[in-house]
Amino acid sequence: MDFIISENQKMIADMVQQFGKQNITPFVREWDDNQTFPVDVFKKLGELGLMGVLVPTEYGGSGFSYSEYVTAIEQLAILDPSIGLSMAAHNSLCTGHILQFGNENQKKKWLPKLSSAEWIGAWGLTEHNTGSDAGGMATTAVKDGDEWIINGSKNFITHAISGDISVVIARTGDKGDSHAMTAFVIEKGVSGFSSGKKEDKLGMRASETAELIFDNCKVPNENILGNVGDGFIQAMKVLDGGRISIAALSLGIAKGAYLAALQYSKERVQFGKPISHFQAIAFKLADMATQIEASELLIYNAVDKKNRGKKMTLEGAMSKYYSSEVAVKVATEAVQVLGGYGYTKDFPVERFYRDSKLCTIGEGTSEIQKLVIAKQIIG
Repeated sequence: MDFIISENQKMIADMVQQFGKQNITPFVREWDDNQTFPVDVFKKLGELGLMGVLVPTEYGGSGFSYSEYVTAIEQLAILDPSIGLSMAAHNSLCTGHILQFGNENQKKKWLPKLSSAEWIGAWGLTEHNTGSDAGGMATTAVKDGDEWIINGSKNFITHAISGDISVVIARTGDKGDSHAMTAFVIEKGVSGFSSGKKEDKLGMRASETAELIFDNCKVPNENILGNVGDGFIQAMKVLDGGRISIAALSLGIAKGAYLAALQYSKERVQFGKPISHFQAIAFKLADMATQIEASELLIYNAVDKKNRGKKMTLEGAMSKYYSSEVAVKVATEAVQVLGGYGYTKDFPVERFYRDSKLCTIGEGTSEIQKLVIAKQIIG
Protein backbone atom coordinates (compact mmCIF):
# COMPACT_ATOMS: atom_id res chain seq x y z
CA MET A 1 0.00 0.00 0.00
CA ASP A 2 1.32 3.42 -0.91
CA PHE A 3 0.08 6.84 0.08
CA ILE A 4 0.37 8.55 -3.29
CA ILE A 5 -2.74 10.42 -4.41
CA SER A 6 -3.44 9.34 -7.99
CA GLU A 7 -4.09 11.68 -10.88
CA ASN A 8 -7.68 10.41 -11.00
CA GLN A 9 -8.17 11.33 -7.34
CA LYS A 10 -6.71 14.80 -7.93
CA MET A 11 -8.97 15.24 -10.96
CA ILE A 12 -12.07 14.16 -9.01
CA ALA A 13 -11.23 16.41 -6.05
CA ASP A 14 -10.78 19.41 -8.34
CA MET A 15 -13.95 18.58 -10.28
CA VAL A 16 -16.05 18.34 -7.11
CA GLN A 17 -14.64 21.60 -5.74
CA GLN A 18 -15.38 23.46 -8.97
CA PHE A 19 -18.85 21.91 -9.22
CA GLY A 20 -19.59 22.80 -5.61
CA LYS A 21 -18.81 26.49 -6.05
CA GLN A 22 -21.63 26.82 -8.56
CA ASN A 23 -24.12 24.12 -7.57
CA ILE A 24 -23.79 23.39 -3.84
CA THR A 25 -22.18 26.07 -1.65
CA PRO A 26 -24.61 28.91 -2.56
CA PHE A 27 -27.62 26.78 -1.57
CA VAL A 28 -26.44 24.85 1.50
CA ARG A 29 -28.14 27.12 4.06
CA GLU A 30 -31.44 27.12 2.14
CA TRP A 31 -31.47 23.33 1.75
CA ASP A 32 -30.71 22.84 5.43
CA ASP A 33 -33.33 25.31 6.63
CA ASN A 34 -36.08 23.95 4.39
CA GLN A 35 -34.99 20.28 4.42
CA THR A 36 -34.84 20.34 0.62
CA PHE A 37 -33.58 17.29 -1.25
CA PRO A 38 -32.01 18.81 -4.41
CA VAL A 39 -32.70 16.08 -6.97
CA ASP A 40 -31.33 18.26 -9.80
CA VAL A 41 -27.89 18.33 -8.13
CA PHE A 42 -27.73 14.54 -8.24
CA LYS A 43 -28.74 14.52 -11.88
CA LYS A 44 -25.76 16.80 -12.54
CA LEU A 45 -23.50 14.57 -10.43
CA GLY A 46 -24.67 11.74 -12.66
CA GLU A 47 -23.50 13.68 -15.70
CA LEU A 48 -20.09 13.99 -14.02
CA GLY A 49 -19.95 10.23 -13.49
CA LEU A 50 -20.21 10.42 -9.71
CA MET A 51 -23.44 8.44 -9.33
CA GLY A 52 -21.90 5.28 -10.75
CA VAL A 53 -18.32 5.67 -9.57
CA LEU A 54 -17.69 1.96 -9.02
CA VAL A 55 -19.86 0.66 -11.86
CA PRO A 56 -17.89 -0.73 -14.84
CA THR A 57 -18.04 1.31 -18.02
CA GLU A 58 -19.95 -1.43 -19.86
CA TYR A 59 -22.92 -0.70 -17.57
CA GLY A 60 -22.65 3.07 -17.97
CA GLY A 61 -20.49 3.75 -14.93
CA SER A 62 -17.12 5.40 -14.41
CA GLY A 63 -15.27 2.17 -13.61
CA PHE A 64 -13.18 3.70 -10.83
CA SER A 65 -11.84 2.02 -7.69
CA TYR A 66 -12.65 2.71 -4.04
CA SER A 67 -9.76 5.20 -3.95
CA GLU A 68 -11.56 7.58 -6.31
CA TYR A 69 -14.87 6.82 -4.64
CA VAL A 70 -13.80 7.87 -1.14
CA THR A 71 -12.17 11.00 -2.58
CA ALA A 72 -15.47 12.02 -4.17
CA ILE A 73 -17.45 11.42 -0.96
CA GLU A 74 -14.91 13.25 1.18
CA GLN A 75 -14.86 16.29 -1.08
CA LEU A 76 -18.66 16.45 -1.29
CA ALA A 77 -18.90 16.16 2.51
CA ILE A 78 -16.56 19.12 2.97
CA LEU A 79 -19.03 21.16 0.90
CA ASP A 80 -22.26 19.68 2.30
CA PRO A 81 -22.38 16.39 4.24
CA SER A 82 -25.99 15.81 3.16
CA ILE A 83 -24.96 15.68 -0.49
CA GLY A 84 -22.08 13.35 0.35
CA LEU A 85 -24.43 11.08 2.31
CA SER A 86 -26.99 10.77 -0.47
CA MET A 87 -24.32 10.21 -3.11
CA ALA A 88 -22.78 7.48 -0.93
CA ALA A 89 -26.11 5.77 -0.20
CA HIS A 90 -26.98 5.71 -3.91
CA ASN A 91 -23.58 4.30 -4.90
CA SER A 92 -22.76 1.89 -2.06
CA LEU A 93 -26.15 0.51 -1.15
CA CYS A 94 -28.70 0.33 -3.96
CA THR A 95 -26.31 0.45 -6.91
CA GLY A 96 -23.64 -1.50 -5.06
CA HIS A 97 -26.04 -4.31 -4.14
CA ILE A 98 -27.16 -4.78 -7.74
CA LEU A 99 -23.57 -4.57 -8.96
CA GLN A 100 -22.38 -7.24 -6.51
CA PHE A 101 -25.26 -9.68 -6.66
CA GLY A 102 -27.35 -8.98 -9.76
CA ASN A 103 -27.24 -11.29 -12.76
CA GLU A 104 -26.20 -10.02 -16.18
CA ASN A 105 -29.73 -9.12 -17.27
CA GLN A 106 -30.41 -7.26 -14.04
CA LYS A 107 -27.16 -5.31 -14.30
CA LYS A 108 -27.89 -4.30 -17.90
CA LYS A 109 -31.44 -3.31 -16.98
CA TRP A 110 -30.81 -1.17 -13.92
CA LEU A 111 -27.18 -0.09 -13.60
CA PRO A 112 -27.09 2.33 -16.59
CA LYS A 113 -30.09 4.25 -15.20
CA LEU A 114 -28.56 4.37 -11.73
CA SER A 115 -25.10 5.34 -12.99
CA SER A 116 -26.46 8.30 -14.94
CA ALA A 117 -28.80 9.29 -12.06
CA GLU A 118 -31.74 8.99 -14.43
CA TRP A 119 -32.95 6.91 -11.51
CA ILE A 120 -32.15 7.61 -7.85
CA GLY A 121 -31.67 4.50 -5.72
CA ALA A 122 -32.84 3.53 -2.23
CA TRP A 123 -31.99 0.53 -0.04
CA GLY A 124 -34.26 -0.94 2.62
CA LEU A 125 -33.05 -3.02 5.55
CA THR A 126 -33.90 -1.17 8.80
CA GLU A 127 -37.38 -1.42 10.36
CA HIS A 128 -39.15 0.26 13.28
CA ASN A 129 -38.44 -2.56 15.71
CA THR A 130 -35.26 -3.92 14.11
CA GLY A 131 -32.50 -1.33 13.98
CA SER A 132 -29.27 -3.06 14.90
CA ASP A 133 -31.16 -6.38 15.10
CA ALA A 134 -31.79 -6.55 11.35
CA GLY A 135 -32.24 -10.33 11.47
CA GLY A 136 -35.49 -9.89 13.40
CA MET A 137 -37.24 -8.05 10.58
CA ALA A 138 -41.01 -8.31 10.25
CA THR A 139 -41.40 -7.41 6.55
CA THR A 140 -42.36 -10.60 4.73
CA ALA A 141 -42.36 -11.84 1.14
CA VAL A 142 -44.64 -14.80 0.35
CA LYS A 143 -44.36 -16.67 -2.96
CA ASP A 144 -47.48 -16.66 -5.13
CA GLY A 145 -46.83 -18.41 -8.45
CA ASP A 146 -44.22 -16.41 -10.35
CA GLU A 147 -44.54 -13.46 -7.98
CA TRP A 148 -43.81 -12.56 -4.39
CA ILE A 149 -46.25 -10.60 -2.22
CA ILE A 150 -44.45 -8.23 0.17
CA ASN A 151 -46.03 -6.75 3.30
CA GLY A 152 -44.45 -4.56 5.95
CA SER A 153 -42.38 -1.40 6.10
CA LYS A 154 -38.82 -0.10 6.26
CA ASN A 155 -37.84 3.11 8.05
CA PHE A 156 -35.00 5.63 8.04
CA ILE A 157 -34.57 4.97 4.32
CA THR A 158 -32.52 7.44 2.29
CA HIS A 159 -34.41 8.52 -0.87
CA ALA A 160 -37.59 6.68 0.15
CA ILE A 161 -39.77 9.37 -1.48
CA SER A 162 -37.69 10.55 -4.44
CA GLY A 163 -36.08 7.19 -5.21
CA ASP A 164 -37.03 5.52 -8.49
CA ILE A 165 -35.84 2.06 -7.52
CA SER A 166 -35.23 0.27 -4.22
CA VAL A 167 -33.38 -2.84 -3.13
CA VAL A 168 -35.39 -4.26 -0.23
CA ILE A 169 -34.57 -7.12 2.13
CA ALA A 170 -37.65 -9.11 3.21
CA ARG A 171 -38.15 -12.22 5.27
CA THR A 172 -38.95 -15.32 3.20
CA GLY A 173 -38.66 -17.85 6.04
CA ASP A 174 -38.54 -18.07 9.83
CA LYS A 175 -37.79 -14.95 11.84
CA GLY A 176 -34.23 -14.84 13.13
CA ASP A 177 -32.88 -17.25 10.51
CA SER A 178 -30.07 -15.47 8.66
CA HIS A 179 -30.77 -17.66 5.60
CA ALA A 180 -34.45 -16.78 5.50
CA MET A 181 -34.23 -13.29 4.00
CA THR A 182 -34.18 -12.34 0.34
CA ALA A 183 -33.23 -9.21 -1.63
CA PHE A 184 -35.82 -7.82 -4.06
CA VAL A 185 -35.57 -4.95 -6.55
CA ILE A 186 -38.74 -2.85 -6.62
CA GLU A 187 -39.35 -0.03 -9.08
CA LYS A 188 -41.35 3.06 -8.20
CA GLY A 189 -44.98 2.93 -9.24
CA VAL A 190 -45.56 -0.75 -8.48
CA SER A 191 -48.98 -1.35 -6.92
CA GLY A 192 -48.82 -1.62 -3.14
CA PHE A 193 -45.45 0.18 -2.91
CA SER A 194 -45.45 3.66 -1.36
CA SER A 195 -43.51 5.96 0.94
CA GLY A 196 -44.36 7.61 4.24
CA LYS A 197 -43.69 11.06 5.66
CA LYS A 198 -40.26 12.64 5.47
CA GLU A 199 -38.39 12.52 8.78
CA ASP A 200 -37.66 15.93 10.34
CA LYS A 201 -34.03 15.38 11.29
CA LEU A 202 -31.45 17.07 13.50
CA GLY A 203 -28.83 17.03 10.74
CA MET A 204 -28.23 15.80 7.18
CA ARG A 205 -31.38 17.73 6.40
CA ALA A 206 -30.80 17.97 2.65
CA SER A 207 -30.64 14.17 2.43
CA GLU A 208 -34.14 12.74 2.22
CA THR A 209 -35.13 10.14 4.82
CA ALA A 210 -38.54 8.49 5.01
CA GLU A 211 -40.42 5.20 5.32
CA LEU A 212 -41.02 2.56 2.63
CA ILE A 213 -44.43 0.87 2.88
CA PHE A 214 -45.48 -2.46 1.31
CA ASP A 215 -49.16 -3.38 1.19
CA ASN A 216 -49.60 -6.59 -0.81
CA CYS A 217 -46.87 -5.36 -3.12
CA LYS A 218 -46.35 -7.84 -5.96
CA VAL A 219 -42.80 -8.35 -7.22
CA PRO A 220 -41.86 -10.75 -10.05
CA ASN A 221 -39.51 -13.63 -9.33
CA GLU A 222 -37.02 -12.18 -11.82
CA ASN A 223 -36.46 -9.20 -9.48
CA ILE A 224 -34.73 -11.32 -6.84
CA LEU A 225 -31.02 -10.60 -6.47
CA GLY A 226 -29.06 -13.83 -6.16
CA ASN A 227 -30.80 -16.76 -4.53
CA VAL A 228 -33.81 -16.92 -2.23
CA GLY A 229 -32.55 -16.80 1.35
CA ASP A 230 -29.30 -14.99 0.58
CA GLY A 231 -30.56 -11.44 1.24
CA PHE A 232 -29.22 -10.98 4.74
CA ILE A 233 -25.77 -12.36 3.89
CA GLN A 234 -25.69 -10.09 0.84
CA ALA A 235 -26.70 -7.09 2.96
CA MET A 236 -23.84 -7.71 5.40
CA LYS A 237 -21.35 -7.81 2.51
CA VAL A 238 -22.83 -4.61 1.04
CA LEU A 239 -22.47 -2.93 4.44
CA ASP A 240 -18.79 -3.94 4.58
CA GLY A 241 -18.16 -1.60 1.66
CA GLY A 242 -20.77 0.88 2.83
CA ARG A 243 -18.85 1.38 6.07
CA ILE A 244 -15.90 2.72 4.09
CA SER A 245 -18.19 5.27 2.47
CA ILE A 246 -19.51 6.47 5.84
CA ALA A 247 -15.93 6.67 7.07
CA ALA A 248 -15.09 8.85 4.05
CA LEU A 249 -18.18 10.96 4.76
CA SER A 250 -17.00 11.36 8.36
CA LEU A 251 -13.54 12.34 7.16
CA GLY A 252 -15.01 15.07 4.95
CA ILE A 253 -17.09 16.42 7.84
CA ALA A 254 -14.05 16.46 10.13
CA LYS A 255 -11.92 18.21 7.52
CA GLY A 256 -14.65 20.76 6.79
CA ALA A 257 -15.07 21.60 10.49
CA TYR A 258 -11.31 21.68 11.08
CA LEU A 259 -10.61 23.97 8.12
CA ALA A 260 -13.36 26.36 9.23
CA ALA A 261 -11.95 26.44 12.77
CA LEU A 262 -8.38 26.88 11.54
CA GLN A 263 -9.31 29.80 9.30
CA TYR A 264 -11.36 31.48 12.02
CA SER A 265 -8.56 31.04 14.61
CA LYS A 266 -6.11 32.85 12.33
CA GLU A 267 -8.52 35.73 11.70
CA ARG A 268 -10.05 36.19 15.16
CA VAL A 269 -7.92 38.58 17.23
CA GLN A 270 -8.15 38.70 21.03
CA PHE A 271 -5.71 40.34 23.44
CA GLY A 272 -3.80 41.73 20.48
CA LYS A 273 -3.09 38.54 18.53
CA PRO A 274 -4.89 35.78 16.58
CA ILE A 275 -6.41 33.20 18.90
CA SER A 276 -4.49 30.45 17.06
CA HIS A 277 -1.40 31.77 18.89
CA PHE A 278 -2.89 30.84 22.27
CA GLN A 279 -1.91 27.38 23.45
CA ALA A 280 -5.48 26.44 24.41
CA ILE A 281 -6.62 26.91 20.81
CA ALA A 282 -3.40 25.66 19.20
CA PHE A 283 -3.64 22.37 21.13
CA LYS A 284 -7.24 21.89 20.00
CA LEU A 285 -6.16 22.36 16.39
CA ALA A 286 -3.22 19.97 16.89
CA ASP A 287 -5.54 17.28 18.26
CA MET A 288 -8.00 17.79 15.41
CA ALA A 289 -5.30 17.55 12.74
CA THR A 290 -3.81 14.40 14.29
CA GLN A 291 -7.16 12.65 14.61
CA ILE A 292 -8.03 13.49 11.01
CA GLU A 293 -4.70 12.08 9.81
CA ALA A 294 -5.26 8.84 11.75
CA SER A 295 -8.80 8.59 10.38
CA GLU A 296 -7.56 8.97 6.82
CA LEU A 297 -4.91 6.27 7.30
CA LEU A 298 -7.49 3.80 8.64
CA ILE A 299 -9.77 4.53 5.70
CA TYR A 300 -7.09 4.01 3.08
CA ASN A 301 -5.98 0.80 4.75
CA ALA A 302 -9.53 -0.52 4.25
CA VAL A 303 -9.63 0.91 0.73
CA ASP A 304 -6.39 -0.84 -0.18
CA LYS A 305 -7.81 -4.22 0.84
CA LYS A 306 -11.12 -3.52 -0.91
CA ASN A 307 -9.33 -2.57 -4.14
CA ARG A 308 -7.33 -5.80 -4.01
CA GLY A 309 -10.43 -7.93 -3.41
CA LYS A 310 -9.31 -8.92 0.08
CA LYS A 311 -11.59 -9.39 3.07
CA MET A 312 -11.82 -6.07 4.88
CA THR A 313 -14.61 -6.57 7.44
CA LEU A 314 -12.26 -5.65 10.29
CA GLU A 315 -10.63 -2.72 8.52
CA GLY A 316 -13.98 -1.36 7.30
CA ALA A 317 -15.51 -1.49 10.78
CA MET A 318 -12.43 0.11 12.33
CA SER A 319 -12.39 2.94 9.81
CA LYS A 320 -16.11 3.59 10.18
CA TYR A 321 -16.02 3.46 13.99
CA TYR A 322 -12.97 5.68 14.45
CA SER A 323 -13.72 8.17 11.68
CA SER A 324 -17.32 8.74 12.75
CA GLU A 325 -16.31 9.35 16.36
CA VAL A 326 -13.55 11.70 15.18
CA ALA A 327 -16.05 13.64 13.08
CA VAL A 328 -18.17 14.27 16.17
CA LYS A 329 -15.13 15.24 18.29
CA VAL A 330 -13.67 17.57 15.68
CA ALA A 331 -17.00 19.23 14.92
CA THR A 332 -17.59 19.74 18.66
CA GLU A 333 -14.15 21.31 19.11
CA ALA A 334 -14.66 23.47 16.02
CA VAL A 335 -17.78 24.96 17.61
CA GLN A 336 -15.74 25.60 20.75
CA VAL A 337 -12.99 27.37 18.80
CA LEU A 338 -15.53 29.70 17.23
CA GLY A 339 -17.28 30.27 20.55
CA GLY A 340 -20.61 32.07 20.27
CA TYR A 341 -20.23 32.42 16.50
CA GLY A 342 -19.90 28.65 16.24
CA TYR A 343 -23.38 28.34 17.69
CA THR A 344 -24.93 30.44 14.92
CA LYS A 345 -25.95 29.48 11.40
CA ASP A 346 -23.80 32.27 9.97
CA PHE A 347 -20.83 29.90 10.24
CA PRO A 348 -20.72 26.32 8.91
CA VAL A 349 -19.42 24.56 12.04
CA GLU A 350 -22.84 24.27 13.70
CA ARG A 351 -24.07 22.34 10.65
CA PHE A 352 -21.03 20.05 10.69
CA TYR A 353 -21.77 19.56 14.41
CA ARG A 354 -25.36 18.48 13.70
CA ASP A 355 -24.50 16.43 10.62
CA SER A 356 -21.63 14.53 12.25
CA LYS A 357 -23.78 12.60 14.71
CA LEU A 358 -25.49 10.60 11.98
CA CYS A 359 -22.12 9.01 11.12
CA THR A 360 -22.00 7.23 14.49
CA ILE A 361 -25.49 5.81 13.89
CA GLY A 362 -26.09 5.10 10.19
CA GLU A 363 -25.01 1.82 8.56
CA GLY A 364 -24.26 0.33 11.95
CA THR A 365 -23.85 2.25 15.20
CA SER A 366 -20.47 2.68 16.86
CA GLU A 367 -21.51 -0.05 19.28
CA ILE A 368 -22.21 -2.45 16.39
CA GLN A 369 -18.83 -1.58 14.86
CA LYS A 370 -17.16 -2.52 18.15
CA LEU A 371 -19.04 -5.83 18.13
CA VAL A 372 -17.83 -6.50 14.58
CA ILE A 373 -14.25 -5.57 15.49
CA ALA A 374 -14.32 -7.71 18.63
CA LYS A 375 -15.67 -10.71 16.73
CA GLN A 376 -12.95 -10.36 14.10
CA ILE A 377 -10.08 -10.11 16.58
CA ILE A 378 -11.33 -12.70 19.08
CA GLY A 379 -12.67 -15.20 16.57
